[in-house]
Amino acid sequence: MFVDKAKIHIKAGDGGDGCVSFHREKYIAAGGPDGGDGGKGGDIVFQVDSSMTNLIEFRAKRKFAADKGADGSGKNCSGKNAEPLVIKVPRGTVIKDCESGRILADMSGDEPVVVAQGGKGGRGNAHFATSTRQIPKFAKPGFRGDEYDVILELKLIADVGLVGFPNVGKSTLISVISAARPKIANYHFTTLTPVLGVVKLNDEKSYVVADIPGLIEGASDGVGLGHEFLRHVERCRLIVHVVDASGIEGRDPVEDIGIIDRELANFSEELAAAKQIVAANKCDMASREQIDRLKNYVESRGMRFFEISAATTSGTKELALAIGEELDKLPPVKYYEPQPLTEEELREKLVANRDFSVTVEDGVYFVEAPWLWDILRTVNVDSYDSLLYFQKVLRDTGVIDKLEQMGIQEGDTVSIFDFEFEFVK
Repeated sequence: MFVDKAKIHIKAGDGGDGCVSFHREKYIAAGGPDGGDGGKGGDIVFQVDSSMTNLIEFRAKRKFAADKGADGSGKNCSGKNAEPLVIKVPRGTVIKDCESGRILADMSGDEPVVVAQGGKGGRGNAHFATSTRQIPKFAKPGFRGDEYDVILELKLIADVGLVGFPNVGKSTLISVISAARPKIANYHFTTLTPVLGVVKLNDEKSYVVADIPGLIEGASDGVGLGHEFLRHVERCRLIVHVVDASGIEGRDPVEDIGIIDRELANFSEELAAAKQIVAANKCDMASREQIDRLKNYVESRGMRFFEISAATTSGTKELALAIGEELDKLPPVKYYEPQPLTEEELREKLVANRDFSVTVEDGVYFVEAPWLWDILRTVNVDSYDSLLYFQKVLRDTGVIDKLEQMGIQEGDTVSIFDFEFEFVK
């Protein structure tokens, strides 16, 4: 079974908890706090595995969670960082956030990509010792790791995409010009999965061709098999229309080209604008009048036209060479850039869940709110405008109101994660 789309849940590890500990040693009285920090939680890392050809493994396992960081301990010993959890995927897999649809990563290269960050370890009580607070009896828990529902979409990495109606000879053509050996039979939808083949022109030059299973009218709306595989044409630099010039099955090749173009355009405007050429197959069974009519139509649309017979290999070598020439003029295979949230979207998302708690330890007001962590990372403490924005967030989300209800006074210390400041009314 060929699976090219899967939905999974990923959870990076939480940070380890900080430790409450005090130095104990013979002849040393009041050694002071020495609780260590918690370790960082494990990241979720995606890595390309060239031996994988589809996403079928994610049918059985859909939840992936990295380990939590180790807790801190006494003698200022920090907890061990958790190992990252590596998830292997086939080359060409695009990872999207299920909620927003934005692209998190395009697994086209060999470098591993961190998609979910492990939580930072909590601070031990040694961090909270001051001249006025010499015996802090508290530490902080670790931060939560990132957690997402993500969609994995396999978009095959190929230079050339062969498109056309069923039974026009795409499988035969790719078997002739490359080493690929797809199933070939004289009935529709013989090919049920995309097939990749490497066309080697010489010792230094080659390219990859994808045989896309037969499209039919309405494919972009979910009709037939083609809609399942249109995504595999998206990366292609060049599209080769394969048509049956003989019309032996009662189809008009001119009409077929128009239908396939509409399906490509309905699926993606960018795909419809890709460079195209036409390979008129089965010319050994077509009349000169049929071939000339098709050629005139194709060339009137500014596309190159090639007469071939995949069954007899006539014209296939010339087609393969011409494809190589066209590819030399085109940009490289498409890469999907990650799409980070805009500052406005990030703020809106982070403030959407406004749950928080406030506790008081030794006169310090600790605000616990997971959503504030990412906001804090965007705050520049050296910028007055940035601090004003942070103050507005605290006011709008009710944090300051809660502090005032709990009796905070001007000059008291507020601690939010690693950020401490004096309260000013």
